[in-house]
Amino acid sequence: MTNASLEQIQSPADLRKLDRRELKGIAAQLREFVLQSVSKTGGHLSSNLGTVELTIALHSVFNTPDDRIVWDVGHQSYPHKILTGRREAMAHLRQKGGISGFPKRSESPYDAFGTAHSSTSISAVLGMAVAARNAGLDRRQHIAVIGDGAMTAGMAFEALNNAGVTPGVNVLVVLNDNDMSISPPVGALNHYLARLLSGGFYAAAKNVGRAVLQHVPPVLELARRFEGHAKGMVSSATLFEELGFNYVGPIDGHDLDALIPTLENLRALGGLQFLHVVTKKGQGYKLAEADPVLYHGPGKFDPSVGILKSKAPAKLSFTQVFGQWLCDMAQADKRLFGITPAMREGSGMVEFEQRFPTRYVDAGIAEQHAVTFAAGLACEGEKPVVAIYSTFLQRGYDQLIHDVALQNLDVTFALDRAGIVGADGATHAGNYDIAFLRCIPNMVVATPSDENETRLLLSTCYQHPGPASVRYPRGAGCGATVHAGLDTVEIGKAVLRSEGKKVAILAFGTLLGAALQAGAKLNATVVDMRFVKPLDETLLASLSQTHDAFVTVEDAAIMGGAGSAVLEFFSRHGIEKPVLQLGLPDQFIDHGEQAAILSELGLDAPGLIIAIEHRFAALLQPRLASVVQ
Repeated sequence: MTNASLEQIQSPADLRKLDRRELKGIAAQLREFVLQSVSKTGGHLSSNLGTVELTIALHSVFNTPDDRIVWDVGHQSYPHKILTGRREAMAHLRQKGGISGFPKRSESPYDAFGTAHSSTSISAVLGMAVAARNAGLDRRQHIAVIGDGAMTAGMAFEALNNAGVTPGVNVLVVLNDNDMSISPPVGALNHYLARLLSGGFYAAAKNVGRAVLQHVPPVLELARRFEGHAKGMVSSATLFEELGFNYVGPIDGHDLDALIPTLENLRALGGLQFLHVVTKKGQGYKLAEADPVLYHGPGKFDPSVGILKSKAPAKLSFTQVFGQWLCDMAQADKRLFGITPAMREGSGMVEFEQRFPTRYVDAGIAEQHAVTFAAGLACEGEKPVVAIYSTFLQRGYDQLIHDVALQNLDVTFALDRAGIVGADGATHAGNYDIAFLRCIPNMVVATPSDENETRLLLSTCYQHPGPASVRYPRGAGCGATVHAGLDTVEIGKAVLRSEGKKVAILAFGTLLGAALQAGAKLNATVVDMRFVKPLDETLLASLSQTHDAFVTVEDAAIMGGAGSAVLEFFSRHGIEKPVLQLGLPDQFIDHGEQAAILSELGLDAPGLIIAIEHRFAALLQPRLASVVQ
């Protein structure tokens, strides 16, 4: 195949027919395709531009899909998707009915393992390698591609530690070192990698190799290999070698002349191999190179112009409400510490870090550590606020129970991205926090209904002398005016928003707006419950005396959620009233627009009306008859 074009690449087998010169041409086309594609759909850009050559090299050298490649987190897997038969499908990336933004086993045999949460790749490939060893598949290779940010998680080192004492397995860990996770990478490991990369002895040795060998054509390939391996030869034993891996690198992750022969050598060696490659996030697109954070996960944009700073939106996002509250509360209370597991931008903490740097802590992609670190602060009288996505708190659940709640420590959890998250889909769903939080003793669970309520309940939970959580969704709310100040409300006290007859709608969280519309149409009472735990039991008992039926509405998993809490209360007190639970069904919900998903699930106003009328037709029949007349 000469003058190879990206359109001719239907699978990695087509790559393996090309020589290195042709592969370089494919790399240029692939990078441009990624840029143009993401600019039309939105998605992760900087990380994918940085892994073009690495992806081509891996699929050229290894016999995928028989050889397994696992992309840690998966932010960087778009080139992989394009080269494995999904080029045309990229037009519908992260859209309803389209392909996922992350590797997904049900989508392609080349997606060896589903990822999206960080630092799982080494554990997964080690499991695959043990299975292959026991099945006699000694030649199968297992490759984990993991970024430098993901190496801050303890799970990665747990897997490395286990691999080091596992005989007879082929595991290659490729550390993609771009000095950039979503937020700037932190911690001693990052400093260690920086020292490796910038070591003077390595630089000198590399330059000597170039000077001696560059004029000897027959050994140019050897020179390239020497340059790629020099650092591993001249540095002292590395951390990874102490764990049982053969460490090679760092090498230039954009140089196919270095990548391909190095990977071929490592494939031939087998066993435990660790390749350290250095890439540039946003490589080949100057705007993304200059600001990789801005271009990490952009929406649609014009590549010729770049991302334009839009005018301030008419509505504040819930994340912005949190960020402003955090700064205001920190100004008022010097005991406040703000903690994030590597999500400074996503959690709205940039201004907080700038204004209160000594009370800002980025724990790295290490949710377990972040939660227990907060517990340690609380033991000494500080008041930590852990800003964490709902989906990522799942990774620190044992620490939440054992280290915070069991000791009744004063830690506030601000749970962003609760409920439907949209384009990131099932892997990032914030559906489960109500169910897994409300079963924990000592825990307060607050569900604000709008932006102003979010600020109120953050202040309330912060002042509560024990563990508490406030959950809020991605994006903007209804545009409610957010009042300044640090006012609080009574914990466990609901608010009656409208009075009707027969049916009482109990709204937990931001579906209150839809509930109010349904209540107006059905002449039903609507309550903003504010808290799942503790419930306003006094109000519930009172409503049970005046209403014939109840409806619970929540943007969370219906199994074990807020509706279940209401049913449990009624059961304990012998209250026999029918309860219709409306929430997220017992299934994984795929990616798509947030509003469209809620509508499809019947959690918008028309859907609520239909569900309530269907369930309580007999109760509502007189009203319906009057409407018909």
